[in-house]
Amino acid sequence: MQQRVTKRRSETRQRVLDAALDVFADQGFGRATVEQICDRAGFTRGAFYSNFASLDDLFFAMWERNSDAMLTELRAAAADALSGDETVPISVSAIAERALAVVPVDGRWYRVNAEFTAHALRHPPLERALAARENAIADAIVEILGTALAAAGRRVVGDPRVLARALVAVHDGTSVQCLVDADTSAWRLRRDLVARVVDSYTEPLPEQPEETVQ
Repeated sequence: MQQRVTKRRSETRQRVLDAALDVFADQGFGRATVEQICDRAGFTRGAFYSNFASLDDLFFAMWERNSDAMLTELRAAAADALSGDETVPISVSAIAERALAVVPVDGRWYRVNAEFTAHALRHPPLERALAARENAIADAIVEILGTALAAAGRRVVGDPRVLARALVAVHDGTSVQCLVDADTSAWRLRRDLVARVVDSYTEPLPEQPEETVQ
């Protein structure tokens, strides 16, 4: 019975999160209400408050769900790159291609995230909570970068978190350009910028001395 209740609760939570994304994207985070989300999900306010303390709490759950999915895809892409032919290192451009292929540019999520960020900047506790999550993302990207760069025969110069933050900045900055500009040039620029940033913050691994045969 407990397993059934837990599964039902998880399904309810996911339905509320899905409904909230639709409502936030359609109405705007600042104008959305708990009632609108419950109506969209087909639940009562009780179902909402048994899973989330507030709309802010719901947004962070939505943010973490999106981030977890993205990081899972990035880890898989990095592992796939490393599993290739070790005698032929993958290029930085190819790493950028593989990474961007699994990092979505979603217009609905961009609007919701931008609106919540503006909201959080007006409320210090939310701002700190958002910053903590951004730092956690940077730490996770550092780990993934290590795997991907090993496949390219490169290593980070200096603090890996600086490179991780630079890549996040490129993603955030080019996302809006890709959404606004229907031309493919924005997407090419996004790919090229990621490759250039990775190349600028990394260097080839030092060559290992060949073992002498006795």
